[in-house]
Amino acid sequence: MRAAVIFALFVAGIWSSLALGVQAVGLDDMIGAVLHAAPQTPAELVFMQIRLPRMATGLLAGAAFAMAGVVMQSLTRNPLADPGLLGVNAGAAASVVLAALLTGHTDAATQALWGFPGAMIAAVTIFALGGGLRGDRAPVRLILAGVALNALILSALTALIVLRSDALEVFRFWMAGTLAQGGQKPLVVLAFIVMCGGAIAILLAPALEALALGHGLARGLGLRPRRTQAGALIALTLMTAAGVAAAGPIAFLGLIVPPLARHLAGPQLRTQIAAGALLGPAVLLLADTAGRLLIAPAEIRVGVMTAIIGGPVFIWLARRMRTTRNGAP
Repeated sequence: MRAAVIFALFVAGIWSSLALGVQAVGLDDMIGAVLHAAPQTPAELVFMQIRLPRMATGLLAGAAFAMAGVVMQSLTRNPLADPGLLGVNAGAAASVVLAALLTGHTDAATQALWGFPGAMIAAVTIFALGGGLRGDRAPVRLILAGVALNALILSALTALIVLRSDALEVFRFWMAGTLAQGGQKPLVVLAFIVMCGGAIAILLAPALEALALGHGLARGLGLRPRRTQAGALIALTLMTAAGVAAAGPIAFLGLIVPPLARHLAGPQLRTQIAAGALLGPAVLLLADTAGRLLIAPAEIRVGVMTAIIGGPVFIWLARRMRTTRNGAP
């Protein structure tokens, strides 16, 4: 039953992304667009050139951010952890902006690959500042480290914009996610990277579950905690950077999906990661569709929509953590 709910949400996200918008696209338009060598109607043209690349981008980015969120929350043992909230998204976006300004390359395909070093540096920095390298990481410390790093990156980019006006246009896209430019990105390459990151995460899932019991017990079970942590950081970086490269730094998606995946997929980390690969695209595509419909014919960027949804979720999770620690039911 729960698997059916996950699949239904996934299908609903795909259908809403393809069918709904200023230009309605029916099933016959979709079939005709696929069968015809060239689009025959405005609806077929919208489907092939706008909706289909947008949906593919949402599938890729949604799966990447959701699986990264599941891995990060398991690695940090913190239900408030999120690649966007802890600065990993901002690190990837900052790397893209700086590289674009320093090299002068502005094509989307080239820019898409520059987020990986920034994401890795941000992930390692947050984990180190949060005490992860010493094995004494604490949820509050990780949150503070991530928020501080996120603020530092955004402040540095703001100062850069003041000094260089040409940075504003690059900054506008890479600091507010959107699915609209997905057709210009190397989606096949990025999808392969996301699959590699997801495969590493699934292989490491049993070790991460053992690591959550403590470093001492993990060593007693024959695990090497630091090697597991390093592998998880690599998986996290690959997925987050690929997601940022495809759609920009979409915040809160890695916070919204993991609790839903735990509720629907059960306690096993592997099933949560697999569920996140379906639930992430569903949530992202539904949020993107809502953003296109609310103020049509204009649109609200999907990064703004996920922030609107994720803010209340973050407050609810924070209050739930406080209630649990105080011993209340």
